[in-house]
Amino acid sequence: MKNILILILIPFSMFCQVDVPDEYWLDDSNFEETISGDTAFGDDNQETIVIEFWAKFNEANCFSDWSLIEDALYYRVNIANAPVAKKKHRVRMAPTIIIFKAGVKEFQWKAGLDLELPTNIEEIQEAINEINNANRF
Repeated sequence: MKNILILILIPFSMFCQVDVPDEYWLDDSNFEETISGDTAFGDDNQETIVIEFWAKFNEANCFSDWSLIEDALYYRVNIANAPVAKKKHRVRMAPTIIIFKAGVKEFQWKAGLDLELPTNIEEIQEAINEINNANRF
């Protein structure tokens, strides 16, 4: 019986434990520089940045489909390692997703009291497309 329970729980515990490479994790030391998107070529080349504020206690509700995102860079922030960014952007729940362009907050979604994010990958992609199209003349 114990083995059956373990086999049932393993997929649920691994559901959202997406391996995010180290270079996509931000903390207070590199957060502002990353979201500002400063480039040597001016504003037209600045990337749209998607930030997921993440917490270990709620990793079951993190996003796992980031490979489906197009035309934006994705980063994850452990709120325990970025108290300044967390406070500045008023992140009170994890996950919280914020989309930035040139350091400006364009869209934000916050988890509710149920700790689930009230959005999906399609809605996030629509927001990215809207931001990117607004910057074209």
